[in-house]
Amino acid sequence: MNVRRVLTTTLAAITPMTSALLLAVAAPAATAAANPCGFYETGSDAYYNHCTGDGSRIIIEVEVFGPNYEKCVGPGDTWLGSSSKIDGAHYVGRLC
Repeated sequence: MNVRRVLTTTLAAITPMTSALLLAVAAPAATAAANPCGFYETGSDAYYNHCTGDGSRIIIEVEVFGPNYEKCVGPGDTWLGSSSKIDGAHYVGRLC
């Protein structure tokens, strides 16, 4: 059998599997990068993303330029305000 033919046939069989694997790995990574868990900022806004599958609501401490405050947040993204006014936010270990 011709070596070139064997190589071409093998590559033709492997390429679709490799493409599917790369897409399967890249898709969740892109989603995670778009909405990271915890505090994050965009160009103009600050958010807290509570990543949970159980529907729990938690208390976070929002760090501002002035007295910090606590806020109850549910699953998913919560808008905290302008990124120029919010310095950070973190989970304080309590449910609400």
